[in-house]
Amino acid sequence: MSFANKVVIVTGGSSGIGATTALHFAKEGAQVAIVGRNDSKLKNVAARISKIGKKPLIIKADVSKDDEVKTIIKNTVEKFGKLDILVNNAGLIRSAAVVDENFVEIYDEVVNTNLRSIFVLTNLAIPHLIKTKGSSTLRSFAPSGYAAYGVSKAGLNHFSRVSAMELAPKGVRVNVVSPGPVETPIFENTGIDANWEEVINLTALKVVTQTDEIADMILYLASDKAKSITGSNYVNVLLT
Repeated sequence: MSFANKVVIVTGGSSGIGATTALHFAKEGAQVAIVGRNDSKLKNVAARISKIGKKPLIIKADVSKDDEVKTIIKNTVEKFGKLDILVNNAGLIRSAAVVDENFVEIYDEVVNTNLRSIFVLTNLAIPHLIKTKGSSTLRSFAPSGYAAYGVSKAGLNHFSRVSAMELAPKGVRVNVVSPGPVETPIFENTGIDANWEEVINLTALKVVTQTDEIADMILYLASDKAKSITGSNYVNVLLT
């Protein structure tokens, strides 16, 4: 797959799936804007991309804040002149039972980052994606026991289907990748007391996916090889 002359935004691009996806797009010739909150991690990913001959645009932004989301689209288009592909990868996971006193607080934090931010970012990106007949890919996975997180991902799945129908006549495709457990720094980043050996036993195939596999799927869905695919949700790993 070649993405020469394509411009890609990857949110949550400072680590994990986002960082790997940004690297894969750059290897295939794309100009990439990587978005994240951790400046040092973003610079680390940018250095890795630079080694393969591409100079990415670093955008330090919190996607839960509307003003910062606006800079993502603005800075990308000013730098590269257009936008072809939007990868809504940024997200966080928090645990709170419905009976917990802080449940609503956790719900607001999770939904603002995992769902509302995608509404805002996609809305701002659509005029540019229509011009380029572009593609939007969203990432979804909802483990049991995390009500707010599950709601955010259920909403994301429905949003993708509605967006796919609305944007299809305009030549823009929208798809979802539901990766299941992927070996990333998510446990360390969110303070969850778990390990991958425990997670493996929760999956149907007894496997934890690597980021390369998810990045390959995202690139496929964004490529001309998937030009007839929209409104789909690709589930990578089933939980038992």
